[in-house]
Amino acid sequence: MHGEYKVPGGKLVVVDCEVQDGVLRNVQVAGDFFLEPDEALALIDQGLEGAPAEADAGQLAARIRATLPEGTVMFGFSADAVGIAVRRALAEATDWTDYDWQLIHEGPQSPALHMALDQVLTEQVAAGLRPPVLRVWEWASPAVIIGSFQSLRNEVDPEGAERHGIEVVRRISGGGAMFVEPGNTITYSLCVPDSLVHGLSFADSYAYLDDWVLGALADMGVQAWYQPLNDIASPGGKIAGAAQKRLAGSGAVLHHVTMAYDIDADKMVEVLRIGKEKLSDKGTASARKRVDPLRRQTGLARTEVIDRMIASFRNRYGLTLDGLTEQEMRRARELAATKFSSPEWTARVP
Repeated sequence: MHGEYKVPGGKLVVVDCEVQDGVLRNVQVAGDFFLEPDEALALIDQGLEGAPAEADAGQLAARIRATLPEGTVMFGFSADAVGIAVRRALAEATDWTDYDWQLIHEGPQSPALHMALDQVLTEQVAAGLRPPVLRVWEWASPAVIIGSFQSLRNEVDPEGAERHGIEVVRRISGGGAMFVEPGNTITYSLCVPDSLVHGLSFADSYAYLDDWVLGALADMGVQAWYQPLNDIASPGGKIAGAAQKRLAGSGAVLHHVTMAYDIDADKMVEVLRIGKEKLSDKGTASARKRVDPLRRQTGLARTEVIDRMIASFRNRYGLTLDGLTEQEMRRARELAATKFSSPEWTARVP
């Protein structure tokens, strides 16, 4: 069995092993990490040898730590990362490069249609009708997108939304509310088989699926990192928020991210009800400091930022431009009208 795990912001860990009579045998750990002393690599293999195949990543990491001598230096990886790589091997997880990725980047769509397209494309990937998809959104109108489980009245000021012509829609994933305006945000979705995140905890999957964009931002001179559970942060504040939905029984995962390019913070606080508890949790004193626009950090036009993100993804994993089919658009329009534009859905948690 073969498993790989790229540590977010770190190095690649590779594990090859067998399972015999319910335990790990012939374990070999490798990767482009740094490790001292040299003999520690063999000790890691020995620590995993004979481990129960049902052991979770934490238990495997504990065995590794118990084996290593005091003063061992693991740079670019950790015992936990090795445990995750083992679990991915045992789960027969796939890797990014195992797929022919498709890019969908079409013209502006309504907020409700965007919500529907995420569901439709994830269902298409689950059914094997599409390979994994990177979809970059373009917004036809401003919107507030609330999480699947958020209270509408607790998150949105209806008077502020009406005054500024803001449409409110609810997505199928959890997480917090996002304020978007055409040209002021960068939003993308990944629709992937769940085999890509096999062996990862829910929290680890966020970091794993966001790692490519951290690399793209670094190439643009932006120091950014994954901040649990679902933020991308920088020294100046939050850049982006991510959310996921695992379609029940489908075998596919939706991971989507909204990044702040040039947010109108004054308008945002008139539309969103951002409570003191949330601000305290983020360690900030005002809502305006909760987003850190990419325009200021990169000095690049929004289209240039998107082009560089796409190029970074293509260089890593390969990417072919594609479009939405008539069948996909018909299904998405139906969902946009009957579900994502309906008061019953939008106010399902009043």
